Amino acid sequence: MKRLFLILFVILISNSIFAQSENYKIAMDNFINNYNADQYEKIYDEFSVEMKKTLPLEKTKQFFSGLKSQAGKIESKEFLSDQQGSYVSYKTKFEKMVLTVNISLDQENHIKGLIMKPNEVQKEINSSNTVNALNAYPKEISDIIFSNSQNFPNNTQLSIAVVQNQKVKYYGVIKTDGMIKPIENQNKVFEIGSITKVFTSTVLASLVDEGKIKLTDDINPFYPSLKFKNNTQLNFKDLANHTSGLPRLPENLDLSNQSNPYKDYGKSQIEQYLKDDLKIENEPEKKYVYSNLGAGLLGYTLGVSQGKSFQTLLQKRVFDKYTMKNSFVNSQNLDNKLVKGQNPDGQIVSNWDFDVLFGAGGLLSTTEDLAKFAIAQFDPKNTELTLTRTPTFEMNKDMKIGLAWHLLKSQNGKDLVWHNGGTGGYSSSMAINVEDKTAVIVLSNLSAFHPKTKNIDKLCFQLINEKENNPDS
Repeated sequence: MKRLFLILFVILISNSIFAQSENYKIAMDNFINNYNADQYEKIYDEFSVEMKKTLPLEKTKQFFSGLKSQAGKIESKEFLSDQQGSYVSYKTKFEKMVLTVNISLDQENHIKGLIMKPNEVQKEINSSNTVNALNAYPKEISDIIFSNSQNFPNNTQLSIAVVQNQKVKYYGVIKTDGMIKPIENQNKVFEIGSITKVFTSTVLASLVDEGKIKLTDDINPFYPSLKFKNNTQLNFKDLANHTSGLPRLPENLDLSNQSNPYKDYGKSQIEQYLKDDLKIENEPEKKYVYSNLGAGLLGYTLGVSQGKSFQTLLQKRVFDKYTMKNSFVNSQNLDNKLVKGQNPDGQIVSNWDFDVLFGAGGLLSTTEDLAKFAIAQFDPKNTELTLTRTPTFEMNKDMKIGLAWHLLKSQNGKDLVWHNGGTGGYSSSMAINVEDKTAVIVLSNLSAFHPKTKNIDKLCFQLINEKENNPDS
């Protein structure tokens, strides 16, 4: 789920050269004036035909009203760069944050692309003033952790598990008082975001393994009173490996509540989408389109197929089976177990709640529990976990996908299965080398919207490469 809440618009760019810089300045000035005056219809009027098809008026209004509630009005802009006529970037100062705005125009000076994302220098932390106080950890480990975390906000926690064979070493760290220092947090709970998809597919694999359903079964029969739009057929495997053609998010998801975007998307909304709005993007041939909608629909349908809630299936088929006693389906009643999520500035944010799209990103867990799940992957007799790691689609020459797990090579050419996750207050990454019985799990309360969130994946891969290079360390 690595979706920056401000990245709403997909740039629709051709290779042609667009209007001159002055036209971009005018378009940006008009956008700012209309945005500040709540004239969102006027912004929509400036969209190209393609943009209007992609983003209907109501969707546009929802986004900008949600943006204003979080960022405030625009106070100023500063030209950053012209990307060879494709789009122009502006550093844009809102009342509550600084964002980079990329704007693209077509030949008629209509907006054909608009992206907003956190500015890379927003509240940039001077890393030279941060002290590495991880002397208790092996130097090669502490150096990797420090280099990737020194620019994180104050009170950021990382909970790291390094698995070799059946043994686990934990490295907890916190940034506080200008230092990166140790903390014991392997039993602390974090949102794991899209790593949830791995567990959704594990439930699927367990049902397939027991012969209750088949990967190639269509989900349509589980909705007997609902006719999918255009008689579109969707099957379990395609939902699990992101080849169903479903978009990343449903068109009828209300974007106005950016602090808890999935909370109110329930049974009536998903059924209305399937009946009236369903569209697929895998024509004329099947392709990989990462879809939170698809993973959420998968989890919900698994529950429907067994006459139980998906959360109940998770408890029985995953948590109980793998003795994951500190994994949860919501953040209620966790008290001091929960590490509070943070926004990009290090301020505490509320947890995300999920309804029918829970299977896309609703789980909370600990590194200790995830380490148990990683160790279970090493058992060659565990047919359901083997099924989740079996390739089902080749995305490109460097990556395949199983059931949710992405299959790739480490820096040393070793086979890895990997997934990451991100929510408003958390980022995570998990990689496993089944052959060498090695795994790394990184959980954090670093916002997925933070400019340095990619460091969580870097940290994960660098640590697993270190263990491959020095297995006895």
